[in-house]
Amino acid sequence: MKGMILAGGKGTRLHPLTKVVNKHLIPIGKYPMIYYPIFKLREADITEILITTNHQDLPLFRKLLGDGKNLGVRIHYKIQQQAVGIPDAILLSKSFVGNDKFTVILGDNIFQDSLIPYVQSYQNQTIGAKVLLKNVPDPTRYGIATFDKTHKNILFIEEKPTNPISNYCVTGIYMYDTKIFEFIKQITPSSRGELEITDVNNLYLQNSKLTFDVLSHWWVDAGTYEAIFEANQFTFNNDILSLTEKGCDL
Repeated sequence: MKGMILAGGKGTRLHPLTKVVNKHLIPIGKYPMIYYPIFKLREADITEILITTNHQDLPLFRKLLGDGKNLGVRIHYKIQQQAVGIPDAILLSKSFVGNDKFTVILGDNIFQDSLIPYVQSYQNQTIGAKVLLKNVPDPTRYGIATFDKTHKNILFIEEKPTNPISNYCVTGIYMYDTKIFEFIKQITPSSRGELEITDVNNLYLQNSKLTFDVLSHWWVDAGTYEAIFEANQFTFNNDILSLTEKGCDL
């Protein structure tokens, strides 16, 4: 399995800081934010990783990460020309992915759970996709999954619902097969002018197989100053990486 980390976007909720630095390079605990998804993937034995970012910030990532050798992975890079949605960025991975399954992580998702059991479960899944969910107190901010009465199957995912039926958000942690590239071609931009990953996941529900797991521990979408403060508190109290103990040359 291969890995993909999305580290583009404008980071407008973090202005003025993100006028001069990419959001994913902001410190979380002792390390730049981008280290966290890299090491979550590596812990799950996913060492071929594609990072997508914008043209302006690519040199910063190359300077920090290089080819990934010092971090125990092999890093590739792609430029997303415009920030027009997660599916648009995922399309850039087609040649990198080949015929493999792959795990996609939004670079501002900071979380405690290990990916190992979820990746292993998905590897045993013959077709389709898997999403990781989290019970959140503010469901209007996210894509929200609605379940059937047995709570075992997702019925529908709604993007930022006004009156959410569920509190289970779809986190920025996804696992896909190559069918995703066909589904992305079938969707159209939303009212905000972007391709929505929720539309892709709903196509998996309708035409293939979409499974899910629920994260057991803390998860932060570190896209605001409040969330970054929260992520720093979590990581200082729980060293979820212990990078130097893993033999990395930082």
